[in-house]
Amino acid sequence: MDRIIYTAAGGAARVLEQQAVISNNMANVNTAGFREQLAIYRSVPVVGAAPTLPTRVSTVTSTPSSSLEQGVMVETGHALDAAITGEGWFSVQTPQGEAYSRAGEFAVNQQGLLVNQQGYPVLSADGVPVEIPDRGAVTFSGDGQISALGAGDNPNDIQLIGQLKLVNPQPGAMLRGDDGLFRMGNGQPVPADPEVRMIAGFVEKSNVNPAEAMVGMIANARRFEMQMKVIQDASANAERANSILSTN
Repeated sequence: MDRIIYTAAGGAARVLEQQAVISNNMANVNTAGFREQLAIYRSVPVVGAAPTLPTRVSTVTSTPSSSLEQGVMVETGHALDAAITGEGWFSVQTPQGEAYSRAGEFAVNQQGLLVNQQGYPVLSADGVPVEIPDRGAVTFSGDGQISALGAGDNPNDIQLIGQLKLVNPQPGAMLRGDDGLFRMGNGQPVPADPEVRMIAGFVEKSNVNPAEAMVGMIANARRFEMQMKVIQDASANAERANSILSTN
């Protein structure tokens, strides 16, 4: 294959890969607790059947990390909504083990368990799912303690039913999953951190900047067009060269 076409085609493929990451970020602008995924270009050596060419490199698109900046806090007034202030994560139980999220839009499922929007049980400080009393009015405290008042109970009979497991692992030790949740690279659960604080009646929105994401999508579209123009010009030049060298 012509080297110019090969180089341009490789560049176009990398642009499409990065565009997919930006598009996913853009699609989750309104997703509570979503962390912006970062994409970069990385050089790799050219290795094939022929001997390695040390002076030539190719590129790949990689997503080494996510932006952990705090998103905008929005007051909802819902009793089961909560948002972490500063650093920290909520803990949820998934089929792949314990995972961590900043999304605090909670609900109660048919089994009476506190769950997130994906249906995964929210964990207590004891590492077990949080059970909510039937038709109980729930309140959260700043350190994650959960109080409930049963339907028809005296307001003075409010009872403490548990405490949310709030953790604060090292960001570099966590891996992002395809479901948007984060898990420890070693697969081990993180102990609760008593220093993490939260606020009830609020939800933390996505930390994706819509304007920056839109600019990135436009810039990538222009890069892709330039790569396609290079391929078209190379093809046209090859056709002209063939017509000059051809004999009737």
